Formats: sequence, C-alpha cells, structure tokens
Amino acid sequence: MRWNVRKFLVVLYTGFLLGANPVAADVASLRDGDMKKLALHDEPVAIPEVVLLDARDGQHSLSGYRGKWVVLNFWATWCAPCRHEMPSLDRLQAAMPEIAVVPVATGRNAVAGIERFFAEIEIRHLPVLRDPKSELARGMGVMGLPVTVILNPEGQEVARLIGDAEWDSNSAKAILAALASGS
Repeated sequence: MRWNVRKFLVVLYTGFLLGANPVAADVASLRDGDMKKLALHDEPVAIPEVVLLDARDGQHSLSGYRGKWVVLNFWATWCAPCRHEMPSLDRLQAAMPEIAVVPVATGRNAVAGIERFFAEIEIRHLPVLRDPKSELARGMGVMGLPVTVILNPEGQEVARLIGDAEWDSNSAKAILAALASGS
C-alpha cells in the first residue's frame, strides 16, 4: 500500500513540477462526440473588450458576465450550421442556468432577421446580441461560423470549438461542469 501512495505522490509532484493541469486533463478525458473538436488551451487567453448591441441598440460588454463561466457563440442568420446548433445552445442554457450562454450575431444581421431566426427555431432562453462590424470576431480570430469559445469567470478564453456541435450533449454538460468545479 505504501508503494502506491509514494508512486502517486511522485506522479502528482512531477505533474505539478512540469506544469500539468489536472483539471484540463480531466476535462480532456470527457470529450466525446462533437466535443472531440473542443480545443483546450494550455493557458487562458485574454479577449478584446468590445461593445455589443442588443436588439434595441443597447450597449453590452462581455465584462458583464465576469464571475460566470461563459459559452460564447459566434453565429449569423445566413449560417446553416448555426441554425442546426442554436437549439442545443438554448437547451444548454435551460439545463445549466449557472453558465451564461451568449450567442453573438456576427457581421450584418438585421434585428428583424435575428428575431425571425429565433422565433422559427423556438429559441427561448438566449439573449439577442450583435457584433455588427465583427470587431469581437476579428479581435478573437474567428474566421468562419459557427465558432464557440468557453470563457472562464475572469473573462479569458480557455477553449474553442470550430464548427457546430450539440452543446446540450452529456459530454458538453460534463465538460462545463468539470470546468466550473475546477475554478
């Protein structure tokens, strides 16, 4: 029994010495299905501070979500994979209200088009936020849509998934719960 404890401590301390992140390793092991596309960063990445607009041109900032884990989704009304993905983001928000699911319509997306899009696919739990000049998307290196970024409570990017995914899958919810419990 003592040998197992020693071996465990050697592995644990070696991991700390080499900078291993046990939370990231645990999260990586939870990736299944679409979540296999989720790239976890070794270090958190700062994001630009940009003004986002709501449906009535009210100004918002991602700093308003500090203190919460955020699933930040870049999308557009013309994007077919976004139409497929958005209901799963809505279901995720309903299932995990402690996580802020924040979709940002990137580029030219008329408010009427966004509202029609949300009505057609029955989005009930997500805010309407717009990045009409794609400032946030460009500042974060978003080259195509959809792209979803996970932000830690300090507002830093810790993971990114390019393409659509089922965000209410058991794997996605387990990953988000593990991240939240490790903060």
